[in-house]
Amino acid sequence: MFSFRISTTLLLAATCMTADVSTERVVSCDDGIAVQRLNCENGVISVQAALYGRADTETCSEGKPPQQLSDTKCSQQGTTDVLRKRCDGKKWCELNTNAVRTSDPCRGIYKYLETNYTCFPAIQLVVCEQSLAPLYCDEGQVILVYGADFGRRDRTTCSYKRPASQLQDVDCSGPTSKVSESCNGKNSCIVRASTSVFGDPCVNTYKYLEVAYVCQYPV
Repeated sequence: MFSFRISTTLLLAATCMTADVSTERVVSCDDGIAVQRLNCENGVISVQAALYGRADTETCSEGKPPQQLSDTKCSQQGTTDVLRKRCDGKKWCELNTNAVRTSDPCRGIYKYLETNYTCFPAIQLVVCEQSLAPLYCDEGQVILVYGADFGRRDRTTCSYKRPASQLQDVDCSGPTSKVSESCNGKNSCIVRASTSVFGDPCVNTYKYLEVAYVCQYPV
């Protein structure tokens, strides 16, 4: 997932908070150039399921011969885990089908990437490298971190007055459990976004820390 597998406590909290939240479905045909985008205007992404392969004869079938649509029990193992690691806990996430196409689960079949996700209500912080990330809750509540990610995944975040050479590597983001280890169960917590805390997933790239968390009453 974003930085770790959601615990039973977090799943219970999320279930209570998202009982009325609908699941979004996004499909990207595997043409090699399509980019799948998951987006939450409110809250953060929680991937429920993902499929790379084919589960029916209709999806992404336009212009394809029947023999390329015939295997409807074709799926690559581990696809959901890839999507969760890349996207959970973020407000938006983009990835090409190349990110999940580690093997061919059904040769000769035209495949697609289908992702089902919900938007969990959560607080998201983004702080630039060497800055402080303040996490805090109202009195009587404690922090529960969905996940944290230190690195860079676009060229615009924390880019002010930075040379282009420090913004080029957008595939260097590294999930980390250090924020949850430091902050879970506390009413407030401050974490520094620095390589001394999180290590350096991409040398010479200016990085930032993304954190998604909720406030809940202690159980």
